[in-house]
Amino acid sequence: MNVLVISPQPVFQPRGTPLSVYYRTLITAELDVDVDLLTYGEGADIDIPRVNIIRIPRFRLLGNVKVGPSLLKLFLDFWLFLKTIQLLLTRKYDFVHAHEEAVFFCVLLKPIFRFRYVYDMHSSLPQQLESFEFTRSRFIIRIFKSLEERALRSADMVITICQDLYDYAESILDGKVAHAMIENSMLDPVRLAPSEQTSVVEKVAPQLPGSGRRVVYAGTLEPYQGIDLLLEAFVGVATSTDDVSLLIAGGKPEQVALYRAKAESLGIGPRCHFLGTISRAAAANLNEQANVLVSPRITGGNTPLKIYEQLASGIPLVATDIHSHTQVLNRDVAFLVRPEPDSFRDGLLLALADQSEARLKVENALKLYAEKYSREIYVSKMTRVLESMSACVA
Repeated sequence: MNVLVISPQPVFQPRGTPLSVYYRTLITAELDVDVDLLTYGEGADIDIPRVNIIRIPRFRLLGNVKVGPSLLKLFLDFWLFLKTIQLLLTRKYDFVHAHEEAVFFCVLLKPIFRFRYVYDMHSSLPQQLESFEFTRSRFIIRIFKSLEERALRSADMVITICQDLYDYAESILDGKVAHAMIENSMLDPVRLAPSEQTSVVEKVAPQLPGSGRRVVYAGTLEPYQGIDLLLEAFVGVATSTDDVSLLIAGGKPEQVALYRAKAESLGIGPRCHFLGTISRAAAANLNEQANVLVSPRITGGNTPLKIYEQLASGIPLVATDIHSHTQVLNRDVAFLVRPEPDSFRDGLLLALADQSEARLKVENALKLYAEKYSREIYVSKMTRVLESMSACVA
């Protein structure tokens, strides 16, 4: 089969949706499908056999694509739309695999080019507009909600990434469209093209600072990730212990500077170490050096990708008990705490002190990952998606 994958994201960068796109594409290609991956000009090239990367212009003067909706993304999506038309005019595809808002291209173009499409739904776009405060206009949000519902009902297959999103989509689909939940649980190292191996995306983690026990966070530093909460909670840990350091990997330079200043203002600067952006492989290595891993997220409906890595890490995890986490986590596999500084502090201190409880949770976490989120299970779900689409186009 020949498939056009459309990703309105900078592929590849080591963050949520680009990682999801990478693994979907990797397994699709492994299952004997030839892929044209259409994406933004920004991002490192990946090296996957049977995958041909097609990019729109980079537009460097406009800056980098940030997480969430933006005017820059809207501009880039227009170019992505034009390139999609060109590809559909000049190449033959068995179906289109549209990520995120690229599905709107499919809604418009499907009646003209008569193709089948998979809608890979990473989030609800109307909810994203509100969550990232892109607009407060109820009129605009209603328009996007209507478009999203049409995109779902027009799809030949829908993929969602967590239970919350699955339930939302199913309330619209009502069982009338094939629908699979495929969690972002793959942990394979990302294969970058040889020319990208020394890029900022794949730089090796620096020599680990600090000594003694380490609490580690690796991820983006967006406000919803709860870094403020983590720093405020760590004040109590630093007061109660003298051998625990906090290591935070990820974030743009301006975000790192902001949180470093906050750590200094809280009096924990010497115990907090900010590593900036590192590769996924380097982050995995960092996690291996941790005594405790954390996910202090304070809002959100989708399960963070790092939760699956943390489950499989063999390291105790402290996480907030918000729905974003509890779709996957429970008290048998993690130290779940309220999204409040005192509660998070207590969870950290317990995870560091109670080795017996920590070992039990780690054993349960490894078992849960193996039973529900392993590579084999991911591949089996993707196989069923491709079999369904193959039957549609036969």
